[in-house]
Amino acid sequence: MPSIVQRLVATREAIVAAARRARRDPAEIELLAVSKTHSPEALREAIEAGQLLFGESRVQEARAKIPLLPSRTRWHFIGHLQSNKIRHALASEFELLHGIDTLELAADLNRIAGELGHHPRLLLEVNLAGESTKFGFSPAKLRAAMTQLLEFERLQIEGLMTIAPIGRDAEDSRRYFRLLRELRDQLQEEFGVRLAQLSMGMSGDFPVAIEEGATIVRIGSAIFGRRSGKSWRPSPDRATLDD
Repeated sequence: MPSIVQRLVATREAIVAAARRARRDPAEIELLAVSKTHSPEALREAIEAGQLLFGESRVQEARAKIPLLPSRTRWHFIGHLQSNKIRHALASEFELLHGIDTLELAADLNRIAGELGHHPRLLLEVNLAGESTKFGFSPAKLRAAMTQLLEFERLQIEGLMTIAPIGRDAEDSRRYFRLLRELRDQLQEEFGVRLAQLSMGMSGDFPVAIEEGATIVRIGSAIFGRRSGKSWRPSPDRATLDD
């Protein structure tokens, strides 16, 4: 079985190849290694191979894991953010929140950020297929909410995020990635706002996402292998893994 380092190298090579097919600069695409449920030891292997950006989807797990890894490590929050976890998320070291999916959540985030003196960077999640099992604005609801979203003085809205429906192969995801890019372009023109980031594409379809304009690809199993369904928890005697 390939090691984490070998899988990471192969993933980077696939990112470069997809960018070149699309006549894009590979430096425009950021690899976000999805590390939820994986141990700090597994992340350490990736860090030693030069991977510094990781994505967590459970605030409690991330808060336990982050202090155990080098301070140069960077973190994004990629899960559904519950209102009662906003304070903990803002107190953590997340530099970008990927899944702001309702106007109400954005309002709560803006209010609490004001109380704490934060200016969180975020992406707006769009549910392009209208799947009941996924979170996110519909394109119509996002357009209707955009004026209010842009009025939240504490929020730095940097782009859009989506999860494509499960398909038979990667090509089934292409239309959703294209729709997200087109929606982003329309919102920029309609509201005079810059939405530079497109977070889309995972282990099974990230090359297609890159061809359609992704700036962040969220890749977990292709790097770390299959994950367990349980959150990682530290043992009581675990020592800090620092620089």
